[in-house]
Amino acid sequence: MRAEKQLIGNEYVTRLNASPFFIVVDYKGLTVGHFSELRKRLKKAGGEIHVVKNSIFRIAAKESGVADLGGVLAGQLAVITGQRDISVAAKVVKTFQAEFDKPKAQFGFLNNRRLETADIVALADLPPLEVLRGTLLGVLQAPATQLVRLLGTPATQLVRVLQAKIDKGQES
Repeated sequence: MRAEKQLIGNEYVTRLNASPFFIVVDYKGLTVGHFSELRKRLKKAGGEIHVVKNSIFRIAAKESGVADLGGVLAGQLAVITGQRDISVAAKVVKTFQAEFDKPKAQFGFLNNRRLETADIVALADLPPLEVLRGTLLGVLQAPATQLVRLLGTPATQLVRVLQAKIDKGQES
């Protein structure tokens, strides 16, 4: 392999190792202006997109420990990576695709687990991580709150009965 290709391959390996996920998209038919807009939106979401040469990316993916991609890399492909949550990047791609009918998500990997297009769409439909954490915290706190309420109910009822007796005794 030529030195330039080796450098590019090493750059891909570094990106893949630094990111917990990647999404491969077919950007065929996307204008330069639209591609730049997609790049800006992904950057705001903590991701980045890079056009890849399929043969070099196949080698880089293999070197970074991803399963052999074999013949699945074909056409004009770009790879989305990021440091944050995959669902945010998937949401950007889904929204952008709804607006411009491109790019098309092909497949992805999350922690060396292959994701199909349907998996990526499902991840895009998830609420943000902060919302999920809040929901989980609410679910975990609900039993404790109910337990405290349940334990306090007999004492509260006893106090009410005693107060009623006191009030009745003062009226007589």
